[in-house]
Amino acid sequence: MKQYQHYIGGQWTDPASSRWFDTTNPYDGEVWAQIAEGNANDVAAAVAAAKAAFEGEWGALTATARGKLLVRLAELIERDAARLGEIEVRDNGKLIAEMGAQTKYMAEWYRYFGGLADKIEGAVIPSDKPGIFNFTRYEPLGVIGMIIPWNSPLLLLSWKLSAALAAGNTVVVKPSEFTSASALEFMSLIEEAGIPPGVVNVVTGFGKDTGAALVEHPDVAKIAFTGSDISGQKVYESAAKQIKHVSLELGGKSPNIVFEDADFEAAVMGAISGIFAATGQTCIAGSRLLVQRSIHDAFVERLVEVAKTATIGDPMSMDTHVGPVTTPPQYRKVLDYIDIAKSEGANCILGGGPYDGPGAKGSQFVSPTIFTGVNNRMRIAQEEVFGPVLGVIPFEDEAEALAIGNDINFGLAAGVWTRDIGRAIRMSERLRAGTVWVNTYRAVSFTSPFGGYKRSGLGRESGIEGIREYLQVKSVWIAQETSVANPFIMR
Repeated sequence: MKQYQHYIGGQWTDPASSRWFDTTNPYDGEVWAQIAEGNANDVAAAVAAAKAAFEGEWGALTATARGKLLVRLAELIERDAARLGEIEVRDNGKLIAEMGAQTKYMAEWYRYFGGLADKIEGAVIPSDKPGIFNFTRYEPLGVIGMIIPWNSPLLLLSWKLSAALAAGNTVVVKPSEFTSASALEFMSLIEEAGIPPGVVNVVTGFGKDTGAALVEHPDVAKIAFTGSDISGQKVYESAAKQIKHVSLELGGKSPNIVFEDADFEAAVMGAISGIFAATGQTCIAGSRLLVQRSIHDAFVERLVEVAKTATIGDPMSMDTHVGPVTTPPQYRKVLDYIDIAKSEGANCILGGGPYDGPGAKGSQFVSPTIFTGVNNRMRIAQEEVFGPVLGVIPFEDEAEALAIGNDINFGLAAGVWTRDIGRAIRMSERLRAGTVWVNTYRAVSFTSPFGGYKRSGLGRESGIEGIREYLQVKSVWIAQETSVANPFIMR
């Protein structure tokens, strides 16, 4: 059985606690590796290594040199994408068809930000003060703490890490205790790319010890967090005590809205993708399906017909459509929400409980589940389930679709299915969400900013906006004359 140590200052180190914990394969429930159980001492060592690198070798590199290292890292990721994808599947149970594609595609983030590294420019300010030369420069924040979730560990790490390194920061990563292996395996590529020791560090463990210590450490300039809104709120509160920079990519309860004029079959497939892909374990899941009443019954009938064809089973098989729920607590949470929906009066027309049919192994499979008769006041419509559970809500017209779609505390994403270009534009303008997809769903790119409104978070990842989250602007004033007429007044 493999044993994973911390990665601190370019070295593999045992945990200060001398304790280890098991990591299991969600598909079969078997323990396959042991992970170092970190604490505040390990975090302190990692932050010290990151700070030394920031003030030393990494900080001395030009932006162009940093960018070349990131481009080299992108090449190595493409070479090893298949291996990294298999590790992710073993760790989180998501489909190899998706995780393999993700690990290959994440190379584009390092290539994009590698190219952007030396193109962040300040400006000369036309000053209204005579004899003054005023300009701005963008500088890195320092040591960044990154807390990564279990659903797409390496891809979501890459969204943060690529931009932070391009900006000139150093990093301490705390992966989820459920999926730590892939981030640690990734460190071999960091080394091979020639990124100096201490620039990227990984400390594993549990949130109450490792995560809390990282957020609270005084030498950490910023926390970049992806997770639930409840956990994000706690991170935000803790970071605020030291006035740290924070970016938060939190949960969602996204409306996927189907109008009567939509391409019927494309919208059905988009609804399936929005909730049953990744076993529903994605913050952008279209878990509220809003269907115009005139096509509601026919649409639901076709939706169930397609959902029933999903192959459930081994996530390592390219033929599998739905895999296991990643963690035992999440498995229990999904089943609890199914029971809540039933108790609220929602009508379960598909699934509705554990799955133990063909292809199932272990004990963490949930049947793809569809509820009709849902109204937007039900908990199943207001709270993030993070599993393969869909609530269908009918609406009459565009105004009602907008009212229902926006009547939520979240605002991460939304989908709109229509052939009417005017409606597409109106809906995209008025939906309170950070991403709006029209006639597609679950599309992301390194070129496009991603983030949420309301309780779905703060800040943006990817695109040019992504690197700005890891920079601070400095205004520099240079006087051409040294004489001061009156030192007791503001110049």
